[in-house]
Amino acid sequence: MLAQQRQSAILELIRQSGGVRVSHLVSRFGVSDMTIRRDLEVLAERGLIDKVHGGATLAGPGSTEEPGFAAKSVRQQAEKRAIVERAAGLVEPGMAVALSAGTTTAALAARLAEVRGITVVTNSIPVADALYQNPRADQTVVLTGGIRTPSDALTGPVAEAAIAALNVDLLFLGVHGMSPRTGFTTPNLLEAAVNRRLIGSARRLVVLADHTKWETIGIATIAPLEEADMLITDSGLLPEARRQLGEQVGELVVVRAD
Repeated sequence: MLAQQRQSAILELIRQSGGVRVSHLVSRFGVSDMTIRRDLEVLAERGLIDKVHGGATLAGPGSTEEPGFAAKSVRQQAEKRAIVERAAGLVEPGMAVALSAGTTTAALAARLAEVRGITVVTNSIPVADALYQNPRADQTVVLTGGIRTPSDALTGPVAEAAIAALNVDLLFLGVHGMSPRTGFTTPNLLEAAVNRRLIGSARRLVVLADHTKWETIGIATIAPLEEADMLITDSGLLPEARRQLGEQVGELVVVRAD
């Protein structure tokens, strides 16, 4: 196989799985470790992949690029459903629960409409809408004010002041990306500030992030990985990523997408 053919095949594998390990590519193509690393270097120089320790992932967007809510809502739907089912099991009647902005947290909100006697605090318009569409007399929904972002989050001093006055049992945090070096990140500076306020208001932090968020990096860090009491992700996450996350978050929960 010519180098160009092998590089095209490697790129297709990364596109299918989101990332690969050098050792796997060495075994698959029957070439040396050095040859694979040269192939990855060529693909990285073309801006098609990002090299990471021991392998490569598909090149991510810029650190300030923020897709809109509608665009993100159609991605990784099966993975999000599995994550949401696991997260919903943590909520009990009588709890005060905060949900950050995000498509996974909005899907969780629709599921929490079934839980009686809870109070939900959010800075997300879609999260509030999901609960308002299925109103319950025994639920309270607190929507902060603030400045609206492309992901339909409410941010700024109004949102931060509202959250600072509250205390909740659980925070479900959606993130743009996660990595050992940068922690949990977002492409929006204002949203990062509000999310840090949400973390400060919560007794327990549960991060919801599908496998595509691994090694995606936004401009602003929300919190280090160690601050998460639990991270719920899906089985598409590579073994090395699971190892690193398992060593840093309080509890790593990996769910299988149907």
